[in-house]
Amino acid sequence: MVYVIAEPCIGTKDTACVDVCPVDCIHPKKDEPSFDQFEQLYIEPDECIDCGACVPACPVSAIFALEDLPEKWSRFTAINADWYKTNK
Repeated sequence: MVYVIAEPCIGTKDTACVDVCPVDCIHPKKDEPSFDQFEQLYIEPDECIDCGACVPACPVSAIFALEDLPEKWSRFTAINADWYKTNK
């Protein structure tokens, strides 16, 4: 199972999830040059270890286990994966 950051993160980009991630798989971070260029944060699906630590840390409830991702936000699975293909 992998986690996905969905629409509630857009415009918020609270990095509490970044701070609790034990494998550093959520980007861009505040100290990365690209932070202001993107409207949300993204989870690297190949690096995520499925620990779930990011879920309760998110103040806007934007992070979901893939199996729990609401259908209306299903496109965010590809959005997260595609971001890593072009930005990492």
